[in-house]
Amino acid sequence: MELRKTHIYQYHAEHGNVVDFGGYAMPVWYEGIIAEHKAVRDACGIFDTSHMGRVYAEGPDVVKFLDYVDTNDVAALTDGKGVYGVMCKPDGGIVDDLIVYRMSAEKFLVVYNAGNRAKDFAWLQKNTKGFKVKLTDMSDKVGMIAVQGPKAVEMLAKISATDPGAIERFNVAPLKVSGFDCLAARTGYTGEDGFELFILEDPVATPEKSLKVWNDLVAAGAKPCGLGARDSLRLEAGLWLYGNDIDETINPIEAGLKWVVKMKKPSYFNGRRALEGIIEKGVVRTLLGIQLTERGIPRHGYEVYDGEKRIGVVTSGGVAPTLDESIALAYLPPEYKEPGKEIQVKIRVNLVKGKIVKHHPFYDETKYGWKRVKA
Repeated sequence: MELRKTHIYQYHAEHGNVVDFGGYAMPVWYEGIIAEHKAVRDACGIFDTSHMGRVYAEGPDVVKFLDYVDTNDVAALTDGKGVYGVMCKPDGGIVDDLIVYRMSAEKFLVVYNAGNRAKDFAWLQKNTKGFKVKLTDMSDKVGMIAVQGPKAVEMLAKISATDPGAIERFNVAPLKVSGFDCLAARTGYTGEDGFELFILEDPVATPEKSLKVWNDLVAAGAKPCGLGARDSLRLEAGLWLYGNDIDETINPIEAGLKWVVKMKKPSYFNGRRALEGIIEKGVVRTLLGIQLTERGIPRHGYEVYDGEKRIGVVTSGGVAPTLDESIALAYLPPEYKEPGKEIQVKIRVNLVKGKIVKHHPFYDETKYGWKRVKA
């Protein structure tokens, strides 16, 4: 079966190490994962995110509809603002995480994960019953590029008609980039400052606009980055990966996402009753951060032990280039959440020592990430 191509595929084919990623032809790396990772932490990197799902939701009931499918408070948004949340099943399991941006009172942009594009759109459509709302899948009609790092504003400003730095975090605004009409959202999946660019009216079959924006960013000094660096960056930031750290068998309370579940919003949302019960009863597992204190690399599926007692499984793990340490996320009993508590990760036949650490993010926020203290 032929792999699906994104808006930036032509560049990947010429310069990247392309693999099958959920049915899409995507680059794992160009120069190398470590170099690309460090470019984002220290300067600016760009990622092709055109495989992600993007939908316009429009109509007189659009706010009520989005508040029904999203755990966060969509009604509280004003024009140009966005919010991160999750969609839940009636039992509280996570359908997907997503960002919702308000363009106007009756028009919103919804962005969700690439691997869930078909599933999420079907879920949204299914839940429109009783609401006056229209959904339009724009994924193949709008290019998407993430510009990430402490120099993201500087790089993007070189090819923008106006100052992108005027856009506040988790806000979205029109921006003319390389002469083309775009939307720029001050968000990302790396923990760093930066933007997610939506290149408008650029079909995937003829993606000249997206390729022009990408190549102009490269010429401006941004480093092209692949899936490898995207994963190591999001892991260092303690960000959730759907299919690893969250899925339909996991609820947002145990995933450490209670902060996006707005129980006090007046409208009912999918999964609300189930989540109320989970909060009242308490969870039997919670997502925690692990840092190994001995040599080894923890991977997805590796077992976590306390002595001879198996207490959980690694959901995401690897080497953190910024820290030069091996780190992981794992679901463990809540009594293990105290930082410094010793555990072991089974790597092949060996139990490798580690400890519980703060994981959202793993790094020092005064030195790295969008909250860093600027010199």
